[in-house]
Amino acid sequence: MTTRQRAKLRSMGTILEPIVHIGKEGINDNLCKQAWDALEARELIKVTVQKNAPLDAREACAELCERVHAEPVQVIGNRFVIYRQAREDSKIRLEDL
Repeated sequence: MTTRQRAKLRSMGTILEPIVHIGKEGINDNLCKQAWDALEARELIKVTVQKNAPLDAREACAELCERVHAEPVQVIGNRFVIYRQAREDSKIRLEDL
């Protein structure tokens, strides 16, 4: 992912509401499935790390990206944005950014 593509995805991510929340159980299989499904449907999602989570936002972003094969876009405070192109019917194409 180039710097320009990441910047465009960051700007698209600012208006998103968090749809995945990491809590006291951390990143488990259920949360990964939820994130996987959300990435297939939307491609770009925002995730919130709750105060009682065992990981900070950077650690959670790295681990979740690894488990769902996504690219980290941005980490700010307790939130982060990740991207993965959908396998079918892609809406956001990095080549076009």
